[in-house]
Amino acid sequence: MTVERQVPIFREIPLPFRRPECDNVRSTIRPVPPAVTKIEIPRWMQLVGLPLVLLFLWTLAGTVSHVVFLFLVAALIALLLDPIVRGLGRLRIPRGFSIAVVFLSFATALVVGAIALGVVVVDQSRDAADRITNYLTVEDGRSSQTDAERDVERLQSWLDDRGLERIQVREQGQNLADSLREANPEEYTSRAIDFLEGAALSIFELLFSLVLVIVVSVYMLLDMGRLSATVDRRFPPRPGSGSLIPRIESALAGYIRGQVLLSLIIGVSAGIGLWLLGILGWAEGMESYALLFGAWVAVAELIPYLGPWLGAIPPIVYALIVDPVSAIWVTLLFLAVHQIEGHIVVPNVMGSALRLHPLLVIFGLLAGGEIYGLPGIFVALPLLAGMRAIWEFFGERVQLEPWKEGGGPVPVEVEIEEPPVSEAPVPPAANVRS
Repeated sequence: MTVERQVPIFREIPLPFRRPECDNVRSTIRPVPPAVTKIEIPRWMQLVGLPLVLLFLWTLAGTVSHVVFLFLVAALIALLLDPIVRGLGRLRIPRGFSIAVVFLSFATALVVGAIALGVVVVDQSRDAADRITNYLTVEDGRSSQTDAERDVERLQSWLDDRGLERIQVREQGQNLADSLREANPEEYTSRAIDFLEGAALSIFELLFSLVLVIVVSVYMLLDMGRLSATVDRRFPPRPGSGSLIPRIESALAGYIRGQVLLSLIIGVSAGIGLWLLGILGWAEGMESYALLFGAWVAVAELIPYLGPWLGAIPPIVYALIVDPVSAIWVTLLFLAVHQIEGHIVVPNVMGSALRLHPLLVIFGLLAGGEIYGLPGIFVALPLLAGMRAIWEFFGERVQLEPWKEGGGPVPVEVEIEEPPVSEAPVPPAANVRS
């Protein structure tokens, strides 16, 4: 009887180098990320193509500046609201419904805040204009002097008591008050009030542009996911770095958050300081207009470098008119606020939100103002923040072909002829004995 024995094809062979203490150790194999190949821009494109593209963009921005500005504002709004829409999408809320909820919430808060602030600003501006008019024109029955003339007299007496008789402000102040009174300040104040009322009415004339911006931003939000996926397919994100769209959103959100917080801190600080000066009697009547001046300081703070100085001008001018001595205290207050802003608030609040050279920031502000006026100044810095994120993203993927001095060696094909080989006589083989 023949028995067939099956031999297994694979046998477990004991490994001599295996150690018992290594049984519980698991080895993790991590795939090596592929190297990101950079797109190289040739030299002819750097010399001809890039300048032509920049010239075309500048010409386009100057020709259709209004349309470009509206689309840029819509893009900034869409990029700022997209993280909120994505957060609502994680709650299984449809994207279209999330966009509607976000826009309605922000529009309601913006309209309510603008109406409340506009009513306060117009009322306090009217009161301030009436107060300035009375200060310059209404004479006291007993002294036949206006409040402005009496304040000039007090300032001159204060200077004389401290040995500063050489400084004569009585005559100059009297001439200034007479010229202002003869110039009919009521006409100027009425013009200022008409200007404020016209500015309030002009807001309603911008409704068409606002509706257009909202419509364009809604379409951008609806297609933002598709755009992000397309960019990721063409330019895959590197390991440890985000995609292009989230990086732009993060840069914009960081700058806007820091700038709004900075404006609130400086505006509230200036308003509280002016209110305290009025309560203490160091700046007469300032407590009534502290909210107005604080709101102006907060808005002016949105303009870098120039904003702090622009915010301080109206309170100082008002203090000079009402009580020249109080202008000193108001000036010292704003100097203290600006020192705190530059050394404490800005380094801790803004941090590295913008991360741009000051010359580039100034150029962006001037270019924005030249193209679209004051709104262009407000849009310039958020746009620069987004462009910085785009520059950093493509800087990792695009490189310029280097320019070599002297042109480098030029390869030349050379045909080498081999010399003729002479036939030498072969010597006879030697006898070899084994």
